[in-house]
Amino acid sequence: MIKKWSLLVAMLLILSPMQVFGKSLIPMGHSIGVQLQMPYVIVAQDVLLESSEWLKKGERVLKLNGETISQLEDLSGQDESFTLTLENGKQQREISVSAHELVHLKPFLRSETDGVGTLTYIDPETMEYGALGHQIVDSTMKLPPKFSEGAIYEASISQVKKSTPGQPGYKISIVDKSQTPLGTVNSNDVYGIFGNWEQSLHDSLHPPLEIIHANQLKKGKAQILTAIDGEEVNLFDIKIDKQTDNTFTFHVVDERLIDKTGGIVQGMSGSPIIQDNQFVGAVTHMFIEEPTKGAGILVIEMLKKSP
Repeated sequence: MIKKWSLLVAMLLILSPMQVFGKSLIPMGHSIGVQLQMPYVIVAQDVLLESSEWLKKGERVLKLNGETISQLEDLSGQDESFTLTLENGKQQREISVSAHELVHLKPFLRSETDGVGTLTYIDPETMEYGALGHQIVDSTMKLPPKFSEGAIYEASISQVKKSTPGQPGYKISIVDKSQTPLGTVNSNDVYGIFGNWEQSLHDSLHPPLEIIHANQLKKGKAQILTAIDGEEVNLFDIKIDKQTDNTFTFHVVDERLIDKTGGIVQGMSGSPIIQDNQFVGAVTHMFIEEPTKGAGILVIEMLKKSP
C-alpha cells in the first residue's frame, strides 16, 4: 500500500506542472494604477525643520509621542508640540516638532506606494489577474515595499512622452482612486503583481488564448496589446528577435506606435504579446539606447510568480 501511494504521489508531482500548458488566459493591455498601502510611514524627501535638523529621505517614522504609528492618518493630535521617533536602518532618533510644523510636514511623508503599468491577463476560470511583468520597487526605499493591502484601478492615458535614444519616455496617466477598484493586490513578486479581479470581465481584443510552451516561441511576427490614448487598447506589430530560456527580445515595427511613443515607454510593462493567436508573454523592459527594442517574459513563466 505504501508503494502504491508513493507511486501516485510521484505521478501527481510529474503531472501538476503540465496542467498550465493547456491553460487559456484573456490577454488584456489596459493601463492600470497600482496602490500599495504600506504598514509604516516614510519620509519621501529631505526636509529642513525649524530646529535646523533634517528629516532624511527614506527614514521611517515609527512613533508619535511614544505611540506606534502605521499610517499617515496617525500623525495627528491636540498637543502644541510632538516628539517623532525616526529610524534609518537600525539607528533610531527622536526630534521635536510643533503642531504647526507637523501639519506642514505631512506632504513630505507617505504610507503608500503608487505606480502605473499594464494589465497582462485575467484567468477566466479563477478570476485572478497578473500585471506589469516585473516587481514594483518603491522609488524612495529602492526596495520592494512591504504592504498590508493593495488595489488596482483603471487608468486613462492623457499624454505620452516619447522615448528617444538615451532618454526613456513614459505614459502620463489619470487614475481616479475614488472609483471602485478593479481588483486587489495579493502579491508583489519577481514577475509582477497578482491578485483577485473583482469586477465584471473587461472587453478584450481577444477571447481567452492558450499560452505557449517555451519551445513554441518563434522568431518573427507578433503583436503587442497596449493603450497609448485614453482607455482604448490597440494591437501593434512587433518582431521577436531572440529567446533565452523564458525571456525574449523584440523590436517594434509598427509605425503608428513608433510615431506616438518612439517605441517602448515606461508604463508599458505588462503589455501582452500575441503570436499566431497564442498568448506569448508580457513586456518587461526597454533598451534605453534603442527604444524601439524591448524585452519580455513568457506568460508561462510569469504564472510561477517567482523563479
